[in-house]
Amino acid sequence: MSFRAPARDLAFALTEVAGIDAVAATGAFPDFDREIMDAVLEAAANLADDVLAPINREGDRVGARFENGQVISAPGSREAYRAFAEGGWNGLAADPAYGGQGLPRALSLAVFEMMHAANMAFALCPTLTQGAIEALQVHGSEAQKALYLPRLISGEWPGTMNLTEPQAGTDLALLRTRAEPDGQGGWKLFGEKIFITWGDHDCADNIVHLVLARLPDAPEGVRGISLFLATKRKTDAAGALGAANLLRPASIEHKLGIHASPTCVMLYEGASAELIGPPHQGLAAMFTMMNAARVNVGAQGVGIAERAYQGALAYAQERRQGRSPWSADKTAAIFDHPEIRRSLALMKAKIEAARGICLATAVAADLALHAATPEAREAARRREDLFTPVAKAWSTDVGVEVASAALQVHGGMGFIEETGAAQHYRDARIAPIYEGTNGIQAMDLAGRKLSIGDGLAVRELIADIRGTAGLGARLSAGVDALETATAWMVERKGSADSLASATAYLQLMGDVCGGWMLAKGALAAPDSHRPALARLYAERVLTAAPGLAAGIAAGAGDLEGLDAEALASQ
Repeated sequence: MSFRAPARDLAFALTEVAGIDAVAATGAFPDFDREIMDAVLEAAANLADDVLAPINREGDRVGARFENGQVISAPGSREAYRAFAEGGWNGLAADPAYGGQGLPRALSLAVFEMMHAANMAFALCPTLTQGAIEALQVHGSEAQKALYLPRLISGEWPGTMNLTEPQAGTDLALLRTRAEPDGQGGWKLFGEKIFITWGDHDCADNIVHLVLARLPDAPEGVRGISLFLATKRKTDAAGALGAANLLRPASIEHKLGIHASPTCVMLYEGASAELIGPPHQGLAAMFTMMNAARVNVGAQGVGIAERAYQGALAYAQERRQGRSPWSADKTAAIFDHPEIRRSLALMKAKIEAARGICLATAVAADLALHAATPEAREAARRREDLFTPVAKAWSTDVGVEVASAALQVHGGMGFIEETGAAQHYRDARIAPIYEGTNGIQAMDLAGRKLSIGDGLAVRELIADIRGTAGLGARLSAGVDALETATAWMVERKGSADSLASATAYLQLMGDVCGGWMLAKGALAAPDSHRPALARLYAERVLTAAPGLAAGIAAGAGDLEGLDAEALASQ
């Protein structure tokens, strides 16, 4: 079975689980209704099925190449990018004043999930452009918006984020890239950036780079970071392209997966640039980019899980082996073996749970901007902030877990490249690492996010879950475990105990919220397969919630005493 974008599942998740109708009810999106939503999802599914998915395997096999100082994109990438841009997909949720379509972010996220499922390596390019659009929309000058936003939104010029340096990964206080005045009111950038996704390629004539750097008078630490914009080719005020700017790729990384996505080492050798926002305020602009990127990466996790699951489901129906209690055949399809069907059903349940969390985060983001009252907007903002690390980390962990389980369903055939199962596992593995590792997301949740409104955000969440009609016993026990663990974490905020238990706490919150999303789907479609999936998830996942809470309460335990010498192999 070839890949088929899950447009119907996404429509259901948007309306019945994430609650996109509340976004429509704000009146902020006069051109949006369910008919438009269905049409957009169907068109996006056609692009995913017919254009992006067919080049996925070849892109993995051949990959992007670095030759003669330039990046050559994987086969089919240029044509696919042209189709993507011509379809206006970058601009779904963008401001109509700059050529966007002004539709909800939640709908755009659903579309990008399908793109990631079809071809994760390709979809990373427009995903980074989304971050650049967000940053310029919030922090750019009017002149910068007028020049760059129409071209980013149309896809004429894609965007990148240049944050990481060899000595400065997560700790941006160590950043060394510098900006010097050019004597004409602009700046020149000098430095090296690494791990720059789609940092160079031949899919477009120009690329917009957002770059973190330090001014000459910058204070030390993260408070001395500024954000700059530098283009691959110099441009005039009208957007006409000129000579090459003094920036270039030095190489591309050889990676475990996403081979068709060129991950570049970028050198800035006096590149002309302009400042975005006030001096020394780059951190705020960076978080605008990162928050948008983190939810998009969560959708990547869902997308790659969906792709891997579809391959495993098709293989399980084709592969025949052994007898089954559910089949009279002497040699049954392995789908009819209870263990295989359990594995597939749990994959499907976790995909739908993660999808619900990501789309609910996007709905909260829409409502934070457009809800009718300040109180409603603030409540939505609290939910968006609380859910963002969970959407990123829990969903990408699900992506790896499902891709691994899908490989297992294939058995030995999954361990060789011909079936494609190995590619999905390799591609999925990056998502828990980039845009802030999942451990960082867990520490963010345990620290800043539990403190939102003096704990109001998490109290509201627990109350909303408890208020769901027909709350099952397993989900109820899961909420109890989450409430107990939350109180423990809040009491020990910032301590070694809290930090040691942060990942387990995020898993617990994700597990419980995932069960909540499935419960909402089951209530909305009681005569479908959804109640069975919700029950399976409750019995196989939520039963572990009390144990997770107990493990959280173990805190740092003996960790401090287990130094490197103690842990060294003898």
